[in-house]
Amino acid sequence: MEFSPIGTIETPFKDREGMPIQPSGAKGIKGKIHIDPAYEEGLTDIDGFSHLILLYHFHESKGFDLMVTPFLDKTQRGVFSTRAPRRPNAIGLSIVRLMSRKGSVLEIQDIDVLDNTPLIDIKPYVPGFDTKTVTSTGWLEKTQEKAQNMKSDTRFMN
Repeated sequence: MEFSPIGTIETPFKDREGMPIQPSGAKGIKGKIHIDPAYEEGLTDIDGFSHLILLYHFHESKGFDLMVTPFLDKTQRGVFSTRAPRRPNAIGLSIVRLMSRKGSVLEIQDIDVLDNTPLIDIKPYVPGFDTKTVTSTGWLEKTQEKAQNMKSDTRFMN
């Protein structure tokens, strides 16, 4: 399996420590997506969507642990029940607001990733496709609201 970046994500976060841990904690944070000119035609009609799903590579993450202590808990959890960046396949997902498109550059808001993150793919967020009735959020049931104010620390740095 091979993936090649289609572009990069520009953000104000130059250091992993102190950045938001989820998009809910990055409200209003501006960034840009710089799409490789070879893929610019694929942006046709994207400006008709208010939100985008970004799939990206946690390029600063090396290695992984199957059990991690996530930012929102003090108990070790299985990595697949968390959004920890140190994963067997270092792939991240964020939903952002699309503000505008200028050629191969997308201006976005609510971005929670490290500057110069390699972008793997973009998909439009469509509530009719993507919104589900959630009946359980597991161990995050009582702590998920804390993500709006929590910042990352050194726990997932190599």
